[in-house]
Amino acid sequence: MRSRHSPGPLVIAIEGVTKLYKMGEETIHALRGVSLDIRRNEYLAIMGPSGSGKSTLMNMLGCLDTPTSGRYDFTGKNVASMSDDELADIRNREIGFVFQTFNLLPRSDALHNVELPLIYAGIGKAERIARAKAVLDGVGLSHRMHHRPNELSGGQRQRVAIARALVTRPSIILADEPTGNLDSKTGVEIMALFEQLYDQGNTIIVVTHEEDIAQHARRIVRLRDGLVESDQAV
Repeated sequence: MRSRHSPGPLVIAIEGVTKLYKMGEETIHALRGVSLDIRRNEYLAIMGPSGSGKSTLMNMLGCLDTPTSGRYDFTGKNVASMSDDELADIRNREIGFVFQTFNLLPRSDALHNVELPLIYAGIGKAERIARAKAVLDGVGLSHRMHHRPNELSGGQRQRVAIARALVTRPSIILADEPTGNLDSKTGVEIMALFEQLYDQGNTIIVVTHEEDIAQHARRIVRLRDGLVESDQAV
């Protein structure tokens, strides 16, 4: 039996959100009125075919983009009313991003890649290094912390990316196709790591088009044509 925690307080509330893009003469309706509530310590997968709006929704959830209409409240505050500095603060402190392409600095070792968000946050050097070492240890990479990305396997690179997402102690991990560039065995290992993070109390949102990856979550939201097609517990 997989663990399932009682979700905590509401952290994300999206109501009637639309997103329109202009492409030349054409208007693209990426989201057509999406409503979604996410609580702390949920493990949620967002699924949908290409063009369903899932990437747009992920960018919205991560405060990387803003709705054309509708409302997005993050921990009870309307995102539309936030300044650029407040939005940057949420991205730096509250949300840990994990991308399909790892987005690591090629010339820096794992330790420096992981401590980078703490440099932006103005954390002192000794604390930065201690925290970066601790999260690398937590993802099983303490023995590889002085290796550069090209000296690591794909799975190890993704672990570094997850450690970097965790180092700011965010309340939400937002993962976009986190196993997309990995073989199936390594993908299973990475999803086991997300399971551990969930057990430790993290809120996890995984965006994927792969059914077997989505089945690791406790709730699956399926999008189609910019609308929520279904929202079910797993």
